[in-house]
Amino acid sequence: MKILLLGEYSNVHATLAEGLRALGHEVTVISNGDFWKNYPRDIDVSRPSGKFGGLRLISKLYWLLPKMKGYDVVQLINPMFFEIKAERHFFFYDYIRKHNKKVFLGAFGMDWFWVYYCSVKKPLRYSDFNFGDKVRTDEEALKEQKDWIGTTKERLNKHIAETCDGIITGLYEYWACYHRAIPRKTTFIPFPIRCPQNISISSAIPTKVRIFIGINKNRSVYKGTDIMLRAALDVQSKYPDKMQLIKAESVPFAQYQQMMDGSDAILDQLYAYTPSMNPLLAMSKGIICIGGGEPENYEIINETELRPIINVEPNYESVYKEVEHLVLHPELIPTLKRQSVEYVRKHHDYLKVARQYLSYWESCGN
Repeated sequence: MKILLLGEYSNVHATLAEGLRALGHEVTVISNGDFWKNYPRDIDVSRPSGKFGGLRLISKLYWLLPKMKGYDVVQLINPMFFEIKAERHFFFYDYIRKHNKKVFLGAFGMDWFWVYYCSVKKPLRYSDFNFGDKVRTDEEALKEQKDWIGTTKERLNKHIAETCDGIITGLYEYWACYHRAIPRKTTFIPFPIRCPQNISISSAIPTKVRIFIGINKNRSVYKGTDIMLRAALDVQSKYPDKMQLIKAESVPFAQYQQMMDGSDAILDQLYAYTPSMNPLLAMSKGIICIGGGEPENYEIINETELRPIINVEPNYESVYKEVEHLVLHPELIPTLKRQSVEYVRKHHDYLKVARQYLSYWESCGN
């Protein structure tokens, strides 16, 4: 198959492309590398800086139009797949829809269905936008609600969802929203991870537990990183001889990986039900995820035995309790590390996931 992957989110498309190519398919990735994270791509469409950056990007996209047609499958990372205004996306989407066989929408992050359903319908006990019946009112949550609900972005998202061939969700949370809205078009496929080869998990019990946390300073409060960091710092302060905290703040992906290597555990995404790309990558290296490991996460992938994720409730007390417990019981670490590697290889191996994508793409519209 000839496949075009448009846009990037946390290395999803770059990793999926690797799997598809390994299976013999022709794949092109056009993206901005997910901003400063700088993930690999074949054609860069980063928005130039400066007053006329948008116009320069649009000119480049028009010039690239011939490279965006003639594919068996096009997958969009998000309704906003380029760094241009929503109203300008209609032309590019409709062109792509007309000049390619099948077009799919990825539900991997921020969009109208995620914002609206979490804020209004509330299918989840907690999310980026709600705690039970209470809607979050922090600055970032309010900004996203204003940005998507009742705007051109909402109209764009609905237009694409209604006219595309299918919608792929990458986390249980996104599936819970899209499946409620458009069940006939929505499927769930786990995120792809290229697992390191020959990972050896030592049976030795660490004398000092190394815990890693990645901080995106622009979204720290929204993702709950501020709470996780405060809890971890407090545990470290109480047990300075038993715990070391490693912090990576808004660094490119390559540097992020280097800083993470050698850690025993990673703190990630307080308000998640499921581990996303970064904690999954960490788990593939034998690093334990402290974050989202709700029952729904295991149910959607039919996992009945492995429980490698240290699940936390969305509050300071829960994070503090779980971090402290791990620090005081390092004998748990070797088993959880081994389970983490097994879990990712079983459910997220990039070749297995690529085959799931191929099967779904081929089944749609036939």
